[in-house]
Amino acid sequence: MLIETYFQQIQNAINAGAAVQSFNITFDKRGSHTGFIRAEIHFIDNSILHVREYVDVEVGIERLMYTYHFVDSLDRLIFRYDNTGHHKSLNLPTYPHHKHLGGSNEILSSPAPEFAAVLSEIEAVLTLPE
Repeated sequence: MLIETYFQQIQNAINAGAAVQSFNITFDKRGSHTGFIRAEIHFIDNSILHVREYVDVEVGIERLMYTYHFVDSLDRLIFRYDNTGHHKSLNLPTYPHHKHLGGSNEILSSPAPEFAAVLSEIEAVLTLPE
């Protein structure tokens, strides 16, 4: 797949989000199959998803670096997925991929989620207007 195709998939997922109020996104093409995405997505309850993703899509979708950092309207962490190698001592089976839970400060084993799945997870916890 070409990186432009992946960028369009990300854009389509955001555009389809029923709870998305506004967003600012930057696509930085680094090669024909690699690119960097930076986004800030605002939701109807004033929560925000901060996204950073460096991806290679030549053979499948390989997220070389990612952070999906979701905070409430008061900037308190709800959850964050990332693959920063800073919790090796926890012996997580998916290391370095993991999920931080806000409030409890718990760190869970988690494979790298797809971007659309992160948006779906957020929409599942928000109350959408009828």
